Amino acid sequence: MKKIKYTLLGLLGIFGSILFWGLLEPYLIDTEEEVAEIPNLPTAWEGQRVAVIADWQIGMWMGNTSTIRRIVEQLIEDRPALVLIAGDFIYDPGEDPSEEINKAVEIVRSLPLAGIPTYAVLGNHDYAMKKKQAPPNEQLAAKLHEALEAVDVQVLQNEAVVIAPSENRNQTAANTTDNTPLYLVGIGAHWPNHDKPKVALAPVPEGAPRLVMMHNPNSFEALPPNTAPLAVAGHTHGGQFRLPFTPEWSWMTFVKEDEVHADGWIKRYGQSGNRLYVNRGIGFSIVPIRLNCPPEVTVFTLRSSV
Repeated sequence: MKKIKYTLLGLLGIFGSILFWGLLEPYLIDTEEEVAEIPNLPTAWEGQRVAVIADWQIGMWMGNTSTIRRIVEQLIEDRPALVLIAGDFIYDPGEDPSEEINKAVEIVRSLPLAGIPTYAVLGNHDYAMKKKQAPPNEQLAAKLHEALEAVDVQVLQNEAVVIAPSENRNQTAANTTDNTPLYLVGIGAHWPNHDKPKVALAPVPEGAPRLVMMHNPNSFEALPPNTAPLAVAGHTHGGQFRLPFTPEWSWMTFVKEDEVHADGWIKRYGQSGNRLYVNRGIGFSIVPIRLNCPPEVTVFTLRSSV
């Protein structure tokens, strides 16, 4: 009887420790430093740093808004050349989304105010879609889009823009006569069927250097070969709960019917010449716990490919 009692107490202790860590981990910040090689990269962009964040999920119960604020403050201090936000600013806006939208805008506006060019795409939650089968709330997405644009966060919906190099570039880059433009391609949200990769790529000349961002990694498959040397996405939260030392094993592995592309560089996926990196995001889905899957800021150093 004592053995059973101690076993149960031991299991309870283990469960309590896991729960405690799962509640603590969302407030830790993991900055992943990566190198991205871009064919024909303009000299002025050589060595420049591009930061990617995703999945704020503002409005989630016990949402870790404080972590989002700390990450934005960290980015302002680090001053990357560019910040990309891969969708899902809000989680469950209810009948009146004003509070969630205003909170997201109040946080993100600090980046352009600090002189850091900031671009975004929208995600499924920005259309109030918790499930693929849910009808998209186009009015909600339009309100969020408008509010972000009002604070100089440019929201891309199946379009491409030319992005200027940072004024903080090194002296060699500053003196270059290389005027080759670098394009940023933003793809619309996948669940409401707004992702049109080929439309987004249409304005980009063949062979021109580009970065591609989207919310859902599933949009990546439709990109033609050699059109996305660096594509970034969010959506998955990295699985949110993962077994230690085995990042490929998460709850998503067991509940998703389709192929899971949880986080990091996704190998053997998409067309030749294209590379996808999936950011783990900051917020949550369903429960406010992360386990072996801390919030992520990804910082890419751009290099010209040989």
